[in-house]
Amino acid sequence: MDKSVAELNIAHYRKLLMADLGASKRATIETLLEAEEATLSRIERERRQKPSNLRESS
Repeated sequence: MDKSVAELNIAHYRKLLMADLGASKRATIETLLEAEEATLSRIERERRQKPSNLRESS
């Protein structure tokens, strides 16, 4: 997954959490947000470990 997609998803989930939601829907969105934040962390970690001459342009 592309870093920008993960960032957009995180922003979207955070915006959704600002609304008045039921407990079940809130819990689902929080779970999705946590998963997307983990994905973003993994992407950033992998990019730091990849030699700079092999990095893809973003």
